[in-house]
Amino acid sequence: MSDNNPVVWFEIPVEDIGRAQTFYEAVLEIDLTQTEMGDATMAWFPMFQEGTGAAGSLIKGEGYTPSTEGTLVYLSVEDIEGALKRVEEGGGKTLQTKTSIGEHGFIGIFEDLEGNRVALHSRQ
Repeated sequence: MSDNNPVVWFEIPVEDIGRAQTFYEAVLEIDLTQTEMGDATMAWFPMFQEGTGAAGSLIKGEGYTPSTEGTLVYLSVEDIEGALKRVEEGGGKTLQTKTSIGEHGFIGIFEDLEGNRVALHSRQ
């Protein structure tokens, strides 16, 4: 077995790629890059080859349905409370406020405009 983390990519299903891209860019204060891959439209989160963690994208395509059930993706942020404020300002909904997970930092959970449940993680 390799000493690499096993998760290398994630996809968050969306119905309206433009709306979802604008929402995530505002919440995370980042730029996403939109691209076409086959019949799907994707908006890629920034990826750093030498960085830690997995890269991923928003995706609109056949077979991708937003949901508040199933897999929960955690996105890294510096300030969970600030990010959750931007979630609310952008029309999303906070499902769990900033919560301590002990020595592992803090988490918060929100529902995006597409109906996905997504989590945030910070060390502070």
